[in-house]
Amino acid sequence: MLDNIRIVLINTFHPGNIGAAARAMKNMGLSQLYLVEPRVFPDEEADARAAGAKDLLESAVVVSTLDEAIADCQLVIGTSARNRTFDLPIFDAHDCARKVVGEAEHGKVAIIFGRETMGLHNAELQRCNYHVYIPANPEYPVLNVSAAIQLVCYEIWQAHSKQSYIKSDEPYPLTRDMERFYEHLEKALRKTRFIIPQHEGKVMDKLRRFFNRSRPERTELNMLRGILTSIDETTSKLTAAEAKHAPIQSQDKGSDQ
Repeated sequence: MLDNIRIVLINTFHPGNIGAAARAMKNMGLSQLYLVEPRVFPDEEADARAAGAKDLLESAVVVSTLDEAIADCQLVIGTSARNRTFDLPIFDAHDCARKVVGEAEHGKVAIIFGRETMGLHNAELQRCNYHVYIPANPEYPVLNVSAAIQLVCYEIWQAHSKQSYIKSDEPYPLTRDMERFYEHLEKALRKTRFIIPQHEGKVMDKLRRFFNRSRPERTELNMLRGILTSIDETTSKLTAAEAKHAPIQSQDKGSDQ
């Protein structure tokens, strides 16, 4: 179960934080470390801070984009000390752990930690299903990233060892399947002119937020894709019919007579 839980670090600036993260993870039985464009890695300071968890650094998966890090996950959770305006369901670290461990029985789960200076960008939080925070002194709630990882991993270990987690039997789509759905949805909305190029607004951002929040099950997603395919076929037939009945414009520009 714990092998299905990965910790994802984005653009980590200080290599010591990567080493400290590996140590925190190994303390709590986690082993899947993913690094998205780390500034400096590998590095001797990361090795030193990892102490007995150097094996996690050696097996860490380094990728160039967040999408690569979470493509095969069915649940993605973003961490942030700040309130955002995405209306994502919010967990504290304790309840987050119970959710994570329960879903890790059936699929892969990613918990994303942002940059030391600014955390996660809004676009990265839009890739998430949930938002987790660590309750702290409201006058200074921002934790060092390795300390935050330690606390979240501790709660995961507690939920796992005490068998205190939220069971989930529903198969959910992988992140890459949801991304394909969003691409298909956008194409369909452009075909039907629901999205107008000159006035696109934030339609797709809002729809992405809605579906990430509501989390359609795998069978529900298949149904949605079927609806979009039906729209594609209907719009193609209409376009073909319009072209067939369009008036033929003469190429003859006339004569001088």
